Amino acid sequence: MRKCYCDYRYLLLIAAIPFIYIQMRLFATQSQYADRLADAYVHIGVAHFEIIHLMNFYPSLIEAENQCTKQTRFLIDQISMQKGQILSLEEERKRQDEECRQLRALVQDLERKGLKKLVGDVQVPVAAVVVMACNRADYLERTIKSILKYQSPVASRYPLFVSQDGSNPHVKSKALSYDQLTYMQHLDYEPVHTERPGEVIAYYKIARHYKWALDQLFYKHKFSRVIILEDDMEIAPDFFDYFEAGAALLDRDKSIMAISSWNDNGQKQFVHDPSLRVYHDNLGSSMGQFFKQYLEPIKLNDVQVDWKAMDLSYLEEDKYVEHFANLLKKATPVIGTDAILKTYNIDGDVRILYRDQSDFEYIASQFGIFEEWKDGVPRTAYKGVVVFRYQTQRRVFLVGPDSLQQIGIR
Repeated sequence: MRKCYCDYRYLLLIAAIPFIYIQMRLFATQSQYADRLADAYVHIGVAHFEIIHLMNFYPSLIEAENQCTKQTRFLIDQISMQKGQILSLEEERKRQDEECRQLRALVQDLERKGLKKLVGDVQVPVAAVVVMACNRADYLERTIKSILKYQSPVASRYPLFVSQDGSNPHVKSKALSYDQLTYMQHLDYEPVHTERPGEVIAYYKIARHYKWALDQLFYKHKFSRVIILEDDMEIAPDFFDYFEAGAALLDRDKSIMAISSWNDNGQKQFVHDPSLRVYHDNLGSSMGQFFKQYLEPIKLNDVQVDWKAMDLSYLEEDKYVEHFANLLKKATPVIGTDAILKTYNIDGDVRILYRDQSDFEYIASQFGIFEEWKDGVPRTAYKGVVVFRYQTQRRVFLVGPDSLQQIGIR
């Protein structure tokens, strides 16, 4: 009995071995799965933490990206500015090279003429005389001959220059053919940017030429005064005496910007006595003429006046307003239409009031005087008043709406 029982337990043990194995495998599998699951949870937790961490720092990343973009744009702008500065420096170098070339040419020209100094030891120049030229060689020749006719005896006091704008070879050749003058050349390659639409580019180029020429004469050659002429003018016999008298006036009265020998209404039908042709002018200088291009050369008054013997002190600011006011007070007011007829029937000076620009232009056209209006006032006006002679020694004053008040007439 005992043997059978032992055998039976043995058989049960043998039979249970596969089940035990299966259970052990299942347990092992479950353990392995549990370990992997635990690892997975760990990874999920880490990933979750990283996501939360990135979300917390996302605004900082965006801000960093924006800052980087700004810095990139700033660097691009800096590079563009540097390129612009490089181009400007290259242009400046070209200009300086051209100025050096011109100075070398000037020195050679002076050496060729044997002119060692423009300012002598005995006489100091009254003013340099510069003829502004461009591309009209025939006009330039007539102007130079006219100047030399009266300048030669006083050449040391009025050194003569020609300033050419551009590179016209005929003008340059004509100017260099005269030993009595010094040639200057202005070459301008910069583009013109007008201040307002529709403005004439040529005016800007002319203004640049004037500035350049004046810089040369005032700053490089150290002249204290400069007389400007265009290449289509012929001067009068008393031209230099007139400017010498004007130079003294200019030195005494600092309110006077310039002395001009040109009057828009200076034709013989509008003047009587050549010695009474001196007035104050709001535009005040021949520079006011440098926009005007004439079809034929202009010849100034041929009547010679002894300007050195004249007392021009009445033109000084503190005296001139009173002098001018007295003339206006004595003038007979002319009102209404038919201004010419009424003026003709009055023996003495007359004054005619104009209301505005169009009214002035209408009255001016009746008399045949210059109608142009510049910067809010008529050309040649002093405090809005235009003066001219009409047929006789009679003065005609065209008076603006507030001119009398400006002059102090109640």
